[in-house]
Amino acid sequence: MSASNTPPPLAPHSDVVLERLSKLHPKLIDLSLERVHRLLAALGHPEEHLPPVIHIAGTNGKGSALAFLKAMLEADGKAVHAYTSPHLVHFHERIYLGGKGGGAFIDEEALIEVLEECERANEGAPITYFEITTVAALLAFSRLPADALLLETGMGGRLDTTNVIARPAATLITPIGLDHQQFLGETLGEIAGEKAGIFRHNVPAIIGPQEEAALEVLLEKAERTGARVFIHGQDWMAFEEHGRLIYQDTDGLLDLPFPALQGRHQLTNAGGAIAALRQAEGLSVSDEAIEEGLLTAKWPARMQRLKEGPLLAALPEGAELWLDGGHNPAAGRTIAQAFAEMNDRAPRPLYLICGMLSTKDATGFLAAFKDLAAMAVAVPIEGEANALTPGELAAAAQKAGLHGEEAQSLAAAMTRIAKSAQDGKTAPRILICGSLYLAGQVLREHG
Repeated sequence: MSASNTPPPLAPHSDVVLERLSKLHPKLIDLSLERVHRLLAALGHPEEHLPPVIHIAGTNGKGSALAFLKAMLEADGKAVHAYTSPHLVHFHERIYLGGKGGGAFIDEEALIEVLEECERANEGAPITYFEITTVAALLAFSRLPADALLLETGMGGRLDTTNVIARPAATLITPIGLDHQQFLGETLGEIAGEKAGIFRHNVPAIIGPQEEAALEVLLEKAERTGARVFIHGQDWMAFEEHGRLIYQDTDGLLDLPFPALQGRHQLTNAGGAIAALRQAEGLSVSDEAIEEGLLTAKWPARMQRLKEGPLLAALPEGAELWLDGGHNPAAGRTIAQAFAEMNDRAPRPLYLICGMLSTKDATGFLAAFKDLAAMAVAVPIEGEANALTPGELAAAAQKAGLHGEEAQSLAAAMTRIAKSAQDGKTAPRILICGSLYLAGQVLREHG
């Protein structure tokens, strides 16, 4: 099993295999664990041959918490596997294989090997795309020794394909919000109940900041399961003091540098990662590694500043271009707060370029920017049949109290904003947002 830092070709052969696998089940999402357990058994139960697992669920902040965890563990010299979804540019990004001195995304040959092995073992039986590719990832992880596996759920928890680990080293629940209601439930409590499905008896359960309705359900589920809860605001906290991150729990206090990832919300994402490491069974890192990890963590398309590429060429000199894949109302509020704080420090007119899937609450997401953004330009998401049309999204922006316009491409949106901002004395700040799929398109074509 091998990994590589070399990007795969634009149309790798693995895409052919993935396309075949996508046809094994008529539905894109069909929450169940029966098909997964069947395939894992046929492969000799790779899920039983993994390094210590930190299992991460939640609505917002999962990826950032994972990025902090990976950076801290690697700073301590540990080999770290990681599983995330969706990918931004290439599928290979979902499977990160650990190695001493740093890991890398799975390479093309190794990816094809595990995908085809899963395909053969499945024998043409119905199984969803996410199920069989997750099993392929677990198979890859089981064959390469590492010190830890960071395992991000895809959507929920209870019936999520990743929920096959009998005893993780720790579980982490990041903030829960309204998203994927058609699958997880209409209320915060219902969604929290699904996320809590990753809890295990006598396993540390680190709970990040939650609304009361979600926290109540999480604590109830933890008590039923017998999980050992470690609750934000009670057992641990993370806050800013004099430009530093102060982390405190029942074992003491850490005075740390402010995280490299942008936004005040990263304080609690980083805090959750630290809490998970300090509570996880069989894992520990030095305070020095925690500090280094805070400064070196990277997570593309989450408050990412784009400093080069053709999109910038269309903008006025000095303009800022930012990218974030957040796509639900809670993420909208978090991102808007980050830009409001940015505007307090260095005022600039803010323009949004937004693309969103039809399954998302576009008005709820955009409403967070009502008194902050000068304009929201709606664009299509290439290759996504379930994306809102620019007209539909522009109407949602208007409903959210924004000046909404539409454009048929990112380039056209940039031109529209450049024209609108040309009379201003200050170069604009532009945020491309609303979808990880749109973020992937940006990084693929213009990153």
